Amino acid sequence: MFSLTQAAAQRFKLLCCKPLQKPLLWAVLTLLLTSCSSTTFVYNRLDVILPWYLSDYVELDRAQKKQLDLLLQPFLTWHRQQELPRYLALLQRAEAMLDKPLTLAELDDLVAELEVAMNRIQERSLEDWLLPLGEELSEAQLAKFITVLEDKQQALEKEYLQRSEKAYHKETYKRFRRAFHTYLGRLTQEQRLVLNEAVASMKRADQLWLQERQAWIERLRCILQREDNWQQELREALAERQEIGSPEYQELFQHNFAVIKQTVVVLVNSRSERQDRRLRHKLTSLQRDMARLKQ
Repeated sequence: MFSLTQAAAQRFKLLCCKPLQKPLLWAVLTLLLTSCSSTTFVYNRLDVILPWYLSDYVELDRAQKKQLDLLLQPFLTWHRQQELPRYLALLQRAEAMLDKPLTLAELDDLVAELEVAMNRIQERSLEDWLLPLGEELSEAQLAKFITVLEDKQQALEKEYLQRSEKAYHKETYKRFRRAFHTYLGRLTQEQRLVLNEAVASMKRADQLWLQERQAWIERLRCILQREDNWQQELREALAERQEIGSPEYQELFQHNFAVIKQTVVVLVNSRSERQDRRLRHKLTSLQRDMARLKQ
């Protein structure tokens, strides 16, 4: 169940249209919260993968790369020693919930814990290495960073805003069906109907999401002028990210979020014996990976 929630969380950015967080932070959160769910190989090489991932946004010189390597080591040690045991405990609770019908309240608790975990990673990333690294970037590097964000913004607008309503719901359905298939296997006809009805009830918000994303880029542009107290401004901007957005945007996000959670509950509770075995196997495998990684 945690894994299904996790898969849904990875898609909130597009499906629920939540404001994009600071891109470098989002890369970190995604890697740290999902890499260990695919393979221990990836997690054990985060010290190499993270710098490579960040290179999509800013090109570091040799000295900066060395500095980043040094800054990442205590951060990754903290994550392995402090966070992985929490993930393991969360997975164990999630598996125990399979012994009886899942409730929306239980799922809310899992989602809330995942959000808290993301916030911990965000705060630790910011203080341990993002801010120190940001202090060393040149004006040209920061300008390039903003340019990359703007280019991605244009690409997203071209990709998403040109979709028809039919295409939007078709793509959304495919994303969720793939996510559920990973953990439940082939969905039954009744489950596919539930999923299709859920997607049909979701409100399209890609235009509002892109507007919020553009506003976030502009806010970053101002902060990264690095005037006095810019570090605190960035901390506050990230802390306030949940509050950013128009009432209309927030209403759409909350509506879609509720639809996703309710769908998770219905599909998990309607799983067949075969789907139950698959889901339990996934959770057990994740726990085994977590136990190995935290040692």
